[in-house]
Amino acid sequence: MASESSFDIVNKVDRQEVDNAVNQAAKEISQRFDFKNVDAGIRWSGEAIDMQANTEERVNAVLDVFKDKLVKRQISLKGLEADEPKLSGKVYKINATISAGITQENAKKLSKLIRDEGPKGVKAQIQGDELRVSSKSRDDLQAVQALIKGEDLDFAVQFVNYR
Repeated sequence: MASESSFDIVNKVDRQEVDNAVNQAAKEISQRFDFKNVDAGIRWSGEAIDMQANTEERVNAVLDVFKDKLVKRQISLKGLEADEPKLSGKVYKINATISAGITQENAKKLSKLIRDEGPKGVKAQIQGDELRVSSKSRDDLQAVQALIKGEDLDFAVQFVNYR
């Protein structure tokens, strides 16, 4: 009498970790010599992150510092969507957002991948912005996780609720 085991594939970002990365980047920018007197800064603006500096190269350097802080906090850069630098008055600005959740289109791609290349008897169903994968065999579920980790996806995924 084997019951079904399952796990969820999600794309979640810890907002507190992103906030910590923004704060660390702001601190580094305020202390680094190459950012002195260039109006460089990074801060939250609603759900977006605003970066600014007086030249295009400097604002790109601010973005690089922020990316470095995200990586150190184990946040995938696949979810970071940054605009091109735009001149706004006397300063260049970059607006960036961190995306979370799996889109319907990406969930369908994952579901098709599991159906085509995964073990038989594994079911995948889309539930909002996550994908539930279930099977009678835990080994099959682990094989699906290995399959997805081996794929080069253009979005970050995590496996949660393994039961």
